[in-house]
Amino acid sequence: MQRLPGLDTLRALAIVSVMLFHSWVVGGMGPHFDPLVRYGWVGVDIFFVLSGFLIGSQVLAPLSCGERLALGDFYRRRAYRIVPAFAVVLALYQFAPALRELPGMAPWWQFATFTMNLVIDYRSQPAFSHAWSLCVEEHFYLLFPLLAIGLARLRSGRAMAVTAAAVVIGGIVLRSALWWHDTALQPDRNWYIEDLYFPTWARLDGLFVGVLLAAMKTFRPAWWSRAQLRAQASMWCGLGITGIALVLFRDRAGLLANAIGWPLLSAGLGLLVFAAAGPNSALGRWRVPGAAWLAGISYSLYLSHKIAYHLVQVALGDRLHGVAIFAVYAAAALALGSALHLGVERPFLRLRDRRAVRRALPAAA
Repeated sequence: MQRLPGLDTLRALAIVSVMLFHSWVVGGMGPHFDPLVRYGWVGVDIFFVLSGFLIGSQVLAPLSCGERLALGDFYRRRAYRIVPAFAVVLALYQFAPALRELPGMAPWWQFATFTMNLVIDYRSQPAFSHAWSLCVEEHFYLLFPLLAIGLARLRSGRAMAVTAAAVVIGGIVLRSALWWHDTALQPDRNWYIEDLYFPTWARLDGLFVGVLLAAMKTFRPAWWSRAQLRAQASMWCGLGITGIALVLFRDRAGLLANAIGWPLLSAGLGLLVFAAAGPNSALGRWRVPGAAWLAGISYSLYLSHKIAYHLVQVALGDRLHGVAIFAVYAAAALALGSALHLGVERPFLRLRDRRAVRRALPAAA
């Protein structure tokens, strides 16, 4: 898929937001960065919408032409993309406890099976807990192609509408029920993280919105083209809706935020992704210096940045203040993320591409 500058900008914004948010593990970045840190978790939701759009486009493209989706090839490509860097970072967390940002960690098999976000005891196992979003992504990679194949075979608009309603309305009902249940019982654990924030079934809104965009682009290209003429208006609407959603999230653990805040936030971010997916908006045209590079290493950065933070904290303690805190932590995270990308992630991507070419040669012959 062609690299689009607007999508690179959003991906770069997402990883910077997440890194700022996770600075709490080392005491924050100082009062000047508090507004950015407080809402930095939105970066994960940007990633979810982007993944839904990009992966959805890959899956739906052959189905829209009546072709068979090569499931083996899809899963193989995802494995080459995700597993090597993740395995290296998991090994560092498992066998070098001194690198952990916090002491307790879930058993390795929960990470290896991508079930950590469903069974974690967050109070005693907070280290490497940011892998929860990768678990959500893996569940999406595993199940969405099968669902897409089933819906494509049905060729039923009603079935698609029922599925869409189940995701949105079901998510609202489920999160509301969990919120009422947990606030009534007040269980002796971090129920917000374990029941509402981490589990896959509570976090499908962003992926769903991204898939809707992919479906419109793939199955209704004329609609997509006409709508792209209003991409600038979509960008402003997206910013407005996202802002309204963030007002709801002033109380992140509140009922209103967890009932309707997630679909509202995902809708706003979806409009931004739509605006970024073409040249008809400022977001889609603007090439931010360094954004493409940050987008390229964002996965490795996401996996490793807490280790970098912890190493800086151990080495320098409280000797940094103000802007210097941001500069040093950012430099350390970028250095470690770049090393992981260049040393592990990129070689396996090249290996994946070489093997794909070799498999294609006999078929072409």
